[in-house]
Amino acid sequence: MLDRRGKVLVVTGPVAPSDAKLRRAQALALGNGTALTISRELISQKLTGQSIVVRDMLHDSTTSNAIDLFRAELSSAENIDTVRLIEAQAAKLYWQGWSDVPIRWPRKHESRIPEHWRRFGSRVSPLTHSPRLAASPANACLKFLYAVLEAEARLAASAMGLDPGLGCLHVDTPNRDSLACDIMEVCRPKVDAFVLNWIQSEPLRKTDFTEDRNGNCRLVSALVTRLSETADTWRRFVAPVAEYVAQALWSSMSKPASTPARRRIATRLTQSRKRAVKGSEVPSVKVPKPERVCRGCGKAVQGTSVHCAGCDIDIATKRLLEVAKEGRVAGHMPEAIAKEAATHRKHAHARAAWNSAKQPTWLTEHVFLESGQTAPFGAPSSRRKLY
Repeated sequence: MLDRRGKVLVVTGPVAPSDAKLRRAQALALGNGTALTISRELISQKLTGQSIVVRDMLHDSTTSNAIDLFRAELSSAENIDTVRLIEAQAAKLYWQGWSDVPIRWPRKHESRIPEHWRRFGSRVSPLTHSPRLAASPANACLKFLYAVLEAEARLAASAMGLDPGLGCLHVDTPNRDSLACDIMEVCRPKVDAFVLNWIQSEPLRKTDFTEDRNGNCRLVSALVTRLSETADTWRRFVAPVAEYVAQALWSSMSKPASTPARRRIATRLTQSRKRAVKGSEVPSVKVPKPERVCRGCGKAVQGTSVHCAGCDIDIATKRLLEVAKEGRVAGHMPEAIAKEAATHRKHAHARAAWNSAKQPTWLTEHVFLESGQTAPFGAPSSRRKLY
């Protein structure tokens, strides 16, 4: 259960398997090098995801290549502090690529939108000089979704029999589950891609956000509900990461001779081994789509429409007037006047060349009247009453 600020109030889940050996391996991971191996892999996957987001969605190949270079340095990192430094340097470049992303709003709401809400801006809040207390709507959405992701990572760690508080990459901190923060690092780019796709494809609504007196941007209850419904997607993303961490910790244990050498941790979150035995593939995870809203008034719309019915009528009326004005202007251009003169000359020559004596005797005005057609082009005006 989360409050409107994204703070976790209550977490419930299945009873975790109790394996003291696995928890002991987790506690010893920082001293035997296992934590460094896990941290390298988690951050490597995170930087890969960030590189893809920057390259494919922000179309910034320069920043993407720079992030790839930082990822290549992870293999030579000799301690966790170096891994943290590499991750921080890559994150600085990554969020700089987001800074100028425009935030669109319905035309009806634009007059009430403050200037710092019109672009993504900095990931660092001016209120706290950290990501806490978001000052813009896009950052507020990211902050809340990260809280949902962290809750799912906490549940996944518990379900695998791990202690969510004993992390590998994140240091021990009161009131924080460091291992859950480690696991969610891999899935952060997935959340980023969802929010970036949202602000690039749909306008945000002013009615979905409020601002405290200190400038803290907050989400209203309706938007909180919609974002909370994405929890199942993030649960599916963190499941294989939690299984990897559990297996890496289990493999680091010294096994007595009586322990089967090939014993592995059960994949109770993804059921990947059971699927492999049955010959079925692990289903892909479908990322939720943002709600479509009208570009004019912000109402929800269905299908591929970009405006509601009411705004469509207003826009079509304005467009019709604009096209008519453009047509009148184009009709007085030299090219249009020359074309009209050429047409008049053509018609004059056709009228002068008309000879009723050369026409068939049956081709009379009565025939055209009966057939619902006009007299042949070029006939005298008395023969072209319907033309």
